[in-house]
Amino acid sequence: MAGNLCCPSLPFPCSERQRYPEETVNILKSAFTGGVVGWMYGGLPAFYQARKAFIERSHGELFHNRADAVQSAHRAGLRSFLRYGWRWSWRVAAFVTIFNTVSTGLSVYRNKTTISHFASAGAFTGALFRMHLGLQGLAGGVVFGTVFGIPAGGLLMMMQKLAGETLQEKRNRERRELYEQKLAEWQSRLSVTEVLGQTESNTHGGPEMERARESRSY
Repeated sequence: MAGNLCCPSLPFPCSERQRYPEETVNILKSAFTGGVVGWMYGGLPAFYQARKAFIERSHGELFHNRADAVQSAHRAGLRSFLRYGWRWSWRVAAFVTIFNTVSTGLSVYRNKTTISHFASAGAFTGALFRMHLGLQGLAGGVVFGTVFGIPAGGLLMMMQKLAGETLQEKRNRERRELYEQKLAEWQSRLSVTEVLGQTESNTHGGPEMERARESRSY
């Protein structure tokens, strides 16, 4: 169908009402949000620490004026903000993306959302991020990911319930509405075809009946 041809490379089926499925859009949104949060988490403390360290180191330096000293301190803080903010940003964005992809994939495959999906996603993501540290790091990553995934999943499920409709319920409703729309369109085309066929038969039948009456009159 045309809806599945619009984005064949995506892991979730496309809806005919939109170009990309809502699950993929949510994953992209969460990745962006995670990147911003990670940048703030890593960048802001680094900014203040670098600015403070620059002020402590520069007591003996000479500046043209007070504004020059303030600008130099801000530049030092900004460099640290960009450096450490980026380090945390891509890590948090990658963690959130992998976590949401695994949990959403399990929910779509099983057509239901449970807390075990988020625990499994957290364990997998934590293990993936800590596997380079050996078996001990792998086990620690599994534990950390599971501990993170359970409350995160509970929070997401609670937010969906407060919204009044889960993603699975929304997907099923949209599929039902789409099926009803297609059925109505098919019935409409069928009725139009029957009317045209009846009209055509009446059109061809009129001259034939006229010729039959003429032949009987002779």
